[in-house]
Formats: sequence, C-alpha cells, structure tokens
Amino acid sequence: MFKLTSLNLNGIRSAASKGVEAWLAKAKPDCICVQEVKAQAEDVQGRFDTLAGLKGHFHFAQKKGYSGVAVYSRHEPTDVVAGFGSEEFDAEGRYLEMRFDTPSRKFSVISAYFPSGSSGEERQQAKFRFLDEFEPHITRLKTQREFVMCGDVNIAHKEQDLKNWRSNRKNSGFLPEERAWMTRLLSEHRIVDVYRHLKPDTTGESYTWWSNRGQAYANNVGWRLDYHLATPGIGQQARTESIYRAEKFSDHAPVTVEYELRM
Repeated sequence: MFKLTSLNLNGIRSAASKGVEAWLAKAKPDCICVQEVKAQAEDVQGRFDTLAGLKGHFHFAQKKGYSGVAVYSRHEPTDVVAGFGSEEFDAEGRYLEMRFDTPSRKFSVISAYFPSGSSGEERQQAKFRFLDEFEPHITRLKTQREFVMCGDVNIAHKEQDLKNWRSNRKNSGFLPEERAWMTRLLSEHRIVDVYRHLKPDTTGESYTWWSNRGQAYANNVGWRLDYHLATPGIGQQARTESIYRAEKFSDHAPVTVEYELRM
C-alpha cells in the first residue's frame, strides 16, 4: 500500500510548533504533499529538509513568507518538476511534481496550491487566470502519465462540501464558475475526486478547512477545500481515506488516502 497525505500547513514553522512532525512520525505516510510552506530555501535548509524521515523537495514563491509547496517522500523520485509553465503562477510557488517512473509505468505525485480569491476582486481574477492556465496543463499531463494531485484547491465543489452553502453562493470558493471548472475536470476530463469516490455521501465529516473567525472549528462550520485528484487508473486503486482532526496543525486538516500501489 502507498499512504499519501495532503496538508496545507499555513506556514511550515507554525505547523512544526504545533506538533506536525510528531504526528507524521506516528502516522507514517509514504509521502506527504504540503502547501503554504511560507518559507524560502534558507529557512528550510538544515531544519525542514526532512520531516519524520521523509525527504523534502520544494517549490518556493519568489515573495517571502508567501505560498510555496513541497513533497516529502520515503522514495527517491526519478525526476522533480517545479512549476507548470506559467510565468505568473510559477513565481508564486504553486506546483511541484515528483515523478516515480519505472520501465512499465509513468507515475507522478503532485502538490498544488490554487489561489484564493477571498481577499478581493483582483485576486479572484488571478484565480480565474490560474484555472484557465491549469486546466490544459493537467488534462495534457493525463495523456502522458498516471498521477495523483494533492492540494488545497480553494474550491468547494458541491453543496455537501461546505456547511453554509446558501449564504456562500456569491463568495470565492463556491462561485458558479469555480464549481463548473471542477465539474468539467471531473466529468469531461475524467479526473477522479478520490475522497468522493470512496465517500460519496458524507457532509460534515468531509470538511478540511475552517475559518479562524468565531467558533467555526468547534461548531464544524467548514469547507472541503483539500483534495486528492487522480487519473482513473490510480483513483480506482484508492482503498481507505481519513481526515485527521484529533490535533490541529493549521486551519486545514490532513487528508490521507491509501492506494494499492507498489512504489
């Protein structure tokens, strides 16, 4: 089995101070995709190059203290690809692909962090530009190799994916255009939403992000923003899923899926 976890750290130093490394040592994933590292190379060198025995590879944002993604793995990749060919968004450190190729299989694990549009119209338009650029990349990649992409997509796809869906219909993360993009990815391009493949009907237990305002976490007023998105062959090999809430390392919860894969 191949145990793969995704977690938006909301700052690697912050998550470390809240015990994420001790949890990883107990959970023992084979690989963890993280987002919002919020650090530079000099910040991780000698401190976060590895986590609980997993070796890290990074794609940092040019802007300090912003964005950034990484993949930590027990297995050495055959290749690492930082960025997906976008001048605007590669500068923000939003995509890292680790390839684990064999003579008989081309397989990638991807950590991705989609932009949020919640801060205002300017960032919402950036989010739409990202989606427009990212769709052809991911659909083209699907024709070339198997993959599972983990990350904070910043979109709740359906009404069951957030608590207060009625009052959020005009808010970033649940806009009709964003939800249509997800539908197109899953339906037309046949990418598998792995959690929903395993748990099609859950509501509150599927949430992965909670606002820091009020008592959102305590009252489980959440959103499902964190996904495993896989090519059909990989998606069909998913066996178990879990969203870990016993400890809180950031405003997101870790999402773990076990796949019947040999690495």
